[in-house]
Amino acid sequence: MEEKREQLKKHGYKKSFGDWVFEILNGLFFLSFTLICSFPFYYLFINTISDNRLVQAGAVNLYPVGIHFNNYLQMLEIRELWQSVLVTTYRTVLGTGLMVLASAFVGYLVTQQQMFARKFIYRFIIVTMFFGAGLVPWFLNMSMLGLTNNFWGYIIPAIVSPFNIILVKTYIESLPKEMEESMFVDGAGHLCIFRSLILPLCKPILATITVFGAVGHWNSFIDSIILMGAEPSLFTVQHRLFLYLNTATNLSNMVGSGEGLTQQMIDQAMRGRTLSLTISMVTIIPILMVYPYMQRYFQKGLMLGAVKG
Repeated sequence: MEEKREQLKKHGYKKSFGDWVFEILNGLFFLSFTLICSFPFYYLFINTISDNRLVQAGAVNLYPVGIHFNNYLQMLEIRELWQSVLVTTYRTVLGTGLMVLASAFVGYLVTQQQMFARKFIYRFIIVTMFFGAGLVPWFLNMSMLGLTNNFWGYIIPAIVSPFNIILVKTYIESLPKEMEESMFVDGAGHLCIFRSLILPLCKPILATITVFGAVGHWNSFIDSIILMGAEPSLFTVQHRLFLYLNTATNLSNMVGSGEGLTQQMIDQAMRGRTLSLTISMVTIIPILMVYPYMQRYFQKGLMLGAVKG
C-alpha cells in the first residue's frame, strides 16, 4: 500500500475531498471495531483488580474501583490450578505439534498421483467431517481403547484433522511441480522431498493450522469433562475454571435466596466469582501471545490454502 502511494505521488496524484472523507471514515470504522473487540478483555481485567464486593454487585463497568491485586496473589496459591496449567500446556504443545506434522505429511501424500488408493483415502478422510457416530458411541470407543482417564485421550483423537489436511493439500498443489520433479530426477525420495522442500515452503499454511490447533487444545474442556472425570490431576485449565465458576454461581444463588449463610461463605462466594474472572484473564494471555508471532504467515497461508478445492 505504501509503495502504491509513493508511485501515485511521483505521478503528481493529489487526494480529492472524497479520498480524504473515505480515509477518515475508514479509520473511524476500524478504530471503533478495534475498541469493540478489545472492550471484553478490558472489562474482564478491571473486574479482576477491583473491590470484590463491588464486582459481585455489578458496580464495575468502565473503570476499576478499589484497585488491588489480591486475586492474582490468591490464584498463585491454588496448587490444582497450576497442575491444570501444566496439563493444558503439555497437551497444547504435544497435540498441536503432532497434528501439524500429521496434517503436513498426509496433505503431501494425497497430492502424489502414484499413491495407492489416493482418492479413496482422501475422500474417506473428508467424509469424517460430515458424519459422526455421536457422543455416546465416541465415549464407548474411547473407553474400549483405554483413553479415558489417560492423558493420551487428549492427543490421539486430535492428530488427524480433515480440515487442516484439506488446507495443506490445497496449498501444496499451488506450489510449482517442477521443483519436486527436479528433486526426483536427482534421486531424492518422498521423505527427503517432504523434509527438505515441502516443509520449508509450507510455513505459511503450517503456521495457520498451528494457530487453529493451539487455540483448540488450549480452550477445549468438553473432552476433559467426559473423559477425565475420575482423574482430577488431568483436568485442563478450562475444566478447572468451569468447576470454580459453578461453585461460585451456586454460592451466589444461595446468598441471593437469603438462606442462612455464614459471613465466611458469603466471602467465599465473592472470592469465587472474582477468582474465576482472574483465571479467565490469565488463561487468555498465552493464546493472545501466539497471534502476533504467527500473524505474518496467517493471512497468506489461509488465503493460498483456500484457493482450490
